[in-house]
Amino acid sequence: MAKVQITQLKSVINRPERQKRTIQALGLGRINRTVEVEKTPQIEGMINKVSHLVSVKEL
Repeated sequence: MAKVQITQLKSVINRPERQKRTIQALGLGRINRTVEVEKTPQIEGMINKVSHLVSVKEL
């Protein structure tokens, strides 16, 4: 499977608890933190839920 690089760009302060947990599940938590994960349907769904907080780069 392809990999994607996800970088958190915005803070989760004053965001719904669901979005905070999604960011944590992706392995993020701080601004400018980057993780590399496999591109699965589950990960794509999580990215869609917090797309306004992260940037995604295909590898």
